[in-house]
Amino acid sequence: MSNSNLTFQGPSSFILMGIPGLEAAHIWISIPFSIFCIIGLLGNFTLLFVVSKEQTLHKPMYVLICTLAITDIGMSISVMPKVLCIFWFNLKDITMDGCLTQMFFLHTVTVMHSGTLVTMAFDRYVAICKPLRYSTILTNALIFKLVLVGLIRAVLFVLPLPLLLTRLPFCANRIIPNTFCDHIAVAKISCGDITINSMYALVIVSLIIGLDLMLISLSYGLILRAVLRMFSKKTHPKALNTCTAHICVMLTSYTPFLFSTLTHRFGHDIAPHVHIILGNIYFLIPPMLNPVIYGVKTKELREKVGKYSCQILLPVATNFKHA
Repeated sequence: MSNSNLTFQGPSSFILMGIPGLEAAHIWISIPFSIFCIIGLLGNFTLLFVVSKEQTLHKPMYVLICTLAITDIGMSISVMPKVLCIFWFNLKDITMDGCLTQMFFLHTVTVMHSGTLVTMAFDRYVAICKPLRYSTILTNALIFKLVLVGLIRAVLFVLPLPLLLTRLPFCANRIIPNTFCDHIAVAKISCGDITINSMYALVIVSLIIGLDLMLISLSYGLILRAVLRMFSKKTHPKALNTCTAHICVMLTSYTPFLFSTLTHRFGHDIAPHVHIILGNIYFLIPPMLNPVIYGVKTKELREKVGKYSCQILLPVATNFKHA
């Protein structure tokens, strides 16, 4: 039989299966997924609104918090609309262009998210180790430049991923056993050699995420050394307390990402639906928890959020009372 009957270059569309083996439970799984997504979007948009309105929050740390919120929103809207369409309406088709576009934005905001965490670690290092020079070293202009560099880095490293997929031949199998277009998941259904795709994906994880984690560890190593050298032990908890929000955000971000990546590559005995659920957790939990963490741990931000919440809710409660 001629191979031309089986193989074609560049399929017009793919089929996203959702969570294989749990199709019957899709509607129930969608309930926590949609709740987490809504909470995350509301929390991050609230952060952006409050910081943009309050002139006193136009500082480097809050610019970085807003950047993190934008990447969290980007992760949610890149994945969740299609996931919920699969769960609610069984709309599993996605065009080739749509799949590559989703993949590009998804991986770009992921790399951008990691880069923002590095910049936030640098911000905490300067704040604790060089407090007298903080305002001269970390200006808003410098932060914007660092954010721009992070965006350019993300685009340059992620752009080859969809380009590498366009060169692959795809056979009759167009079914992607996932809820979104992950690079490796799409590459695996190709009938061509995906060695280059696998190697480049590994390079991104090792080089970018590995380097970012190393820089964050270095920053906190220097912070810890500086804190331990302080003469007054009473200042130790206060100095470290300024880092707790960032440390919590790092744990919520990197832990599910690394766990999902490692189980995907080395956990061959783990059921496929576990891999997919772990992958989705990365796009749900950090965007939901990050605004909560910063809202609770950052006093100035917490007070401003409370102020605007009262301004919005008080008239509503008054109108309801008089109705």
